Amino acid sequence: MSKPKVAFFDFTSCEGCQLSKLNLENDLLDILELVDIVNFREAISDHGEDYEIAFIEGSISTPHCVERIHKIRRQAKIVIALGSCAHIGGINAIRNNMDQDEVRETVYGNDKYLFPSIKAQAVSDVVKVDYVIPGCPMDNQEFKRVLSALLTGKIPEIPEYSVCVECKAKENECLYDYGIVCMGPITRAGCRAACPTNGHYCYGCRGLVPDLNKNAAKDVMEKYKLSIDQIKKRFYMFNTNYVNMEEKSYE
Repeated sequence: MSKPKVAFFDFTSCEGCQLSKLNLENDLLDILELVDIVNFREAISDHGEDYEIAFIEGSISTPHCVERIHKIRRQAKIVIALGSCAHIGGINAIRNNMDQDEVRETVYGNDKYLFPSIKAQAVSDVVKVDYVIPGCPMDNQEFKRVLSALLTGKIPEIPEYSVCVECKAKENECLYDYGIVCMGPITRAGCRAACPTNGHYCYGCRGLVPDLNKNAAKDVMEKYKLSIDQIKKRFYMFNTNYVNMEEKSYE
């Protein structure tokens, strides 16, 4: 019985999610017994075009990206967005709030017209995405769980509750009580509250909790006397596209 063929593709990103998979070390050898990796620029020189499962890292930010992701979608039976940039636009989307021509000129100077670009988008904004593995970078253990589910014909599941649940399970003290604005109450869990556990506020890199309870979020803001601008500053790091979408809905 032939093994499923898997491909990894990178778009606009730091490629940290792909590099982190190489840290799986011995687990990676076990994975190779179950699948054939036919395209993985960070690890192999081969570039096969025959694949069934495509893992996509990075946001869609150029016309060429749009053309390329459509080609991948037509070939792959299953497409998984890997990490924050592919899942929600990520840090790349910060520039969406700026004048795009000025951004190109700042980066490329007089050669700006040689590098056409569009606003950074999540992969799901352009093509259908079957599953996501959130985070910056994506979590290796979650990657293994998703891949295992796919190979056994199950539907991969990721948490639909907030990071606060994981914080409470670890008996962490709430950072809000120390005057630190944290995205934990509205961010999708699954990271085992890694940042708050290590003394940092949640950055929101896993995207927002599905069916966000806006009233509860407002209660947190009122309790700790937070302004909209304070929350927005935290939002913009990974969730710029969500903020912009929400603002348009009120126009």
